[in-house]
Amino acid sequence: MPSSVPPAQPPSLPSSVPSSLQFPLPAVEELLASAHVVSLPMRVKFRGITLRETLLLQGPAGWAEFCPFPEYGDAEASRWLAAAIEAGWHGFPAPIRRVIPVNATVPAVPAEQVPEVLARFGRVDAVKIKVAERGESLGDDAARVDAVRALLPDAAIRVDANGGWDVPAAVEALTRLAAVGLEYAEQPVPSIEGLAEVRRRLRDAGTPVLIAADESVRKESDPLRVARAGAADLLVVKVAPLGGVRRALDIVAQAGLPAVVSSALDTSVGIRAGLALAASLPELPYACGLGTVSLFTSDITLDPLVADDGAIRLRDVAADSGLLSRYSAPADRRDWWLDRLRRVHATLAATP
Repeated sequence: MPSSVPPAQPPSLPSSVPSSLQFPLPAVEELLASAHVVSLPMRVKFRGITLRETLLLQGPAGWAEFCPFPEYGDAEASRWLAAAIEAGWHGFPAPIRRVIPVNATVPAVPAEQVPEVLARFGRVDAVKIKVAERGESLGDDAARVDAVRALLPDAAIRVDANGGWDVPAAVEALTRLAAVGLEYAEQPVPSIEGLAEVRRRLRDAGTPVLIAADESVRKESDPLRVARAGAADLLVVKVAPLGGVRRALDIVAQAGLPAVVSSALDTSVGIRAGLALAASLPELPYACGLGTVSLFTSDITLDPLVADDGAIRLRDVAADSGLLSRYSAPADRRDWWLDRLRRVHATLAATP
């Protein structure tokens, strides 16, 4: 973990970043011809779901994934399609590293289930723990975090609230959880202004918890605003919500803050894109949140991208026809995703 807090406001930040689509847009008929819609069971409830639906595409450069969560509107989902088109039709930038350290992920499970969850990850040097889940208390969160620390006394621990607290609750919770030695807290409150206030209060109190911005980067029309506001010490960047590897690289470079690469509950195809981003960043100071394939009961490839000895080695993956068939989504869900693909393609085509 860095020993000092990065500058609150990087100098001379530009007013915008490149648009989501940086390549020619394939015809929608070409996308539809290669589309596979699957529904993958989760080992435990994660982000409120037990089945993860995703649409996979095969382009001339390889396999690609389009999996915005169902509640996302077409404009937001268009960035996910731009990322899929980059992956499947244009490929990724040349890597500068081929081994990517990754963290384990502990969902908002009862503390007694923590050993079972962590056992799926093998060696663990860093853990991200979900907190602030609706219906749970700070006591539940503290018990989960304490259980992880008891099992892994030397691991880096970060918590992710997904914006689930308000400012007073975040300050209270992070002050309490800081006792285990938190590496950072991811998106403790929803707004950029709230992040800045939490960060200020913790620093004024001498509480050594760095603040990471996730939703305040990937769900903002201006992903650099969080850096301008001095609201975070680091950024959590995800390829699909930001519109692709190259656009994410631009955002990190322009923000001037350290970055953690994470996933959006992807199959190995989506994880491959996250690895491409992590492999291309000039610096990679934190373990990445790219170990989420272990949360599925099955993947769509026979050789999943899962951590070995705390890291994933960069390599390409291909979907397996048998697994695509076994986990094929019901007809009504397939139709829903194909209709969505048509709409989002039209949205992306109309983007200036």
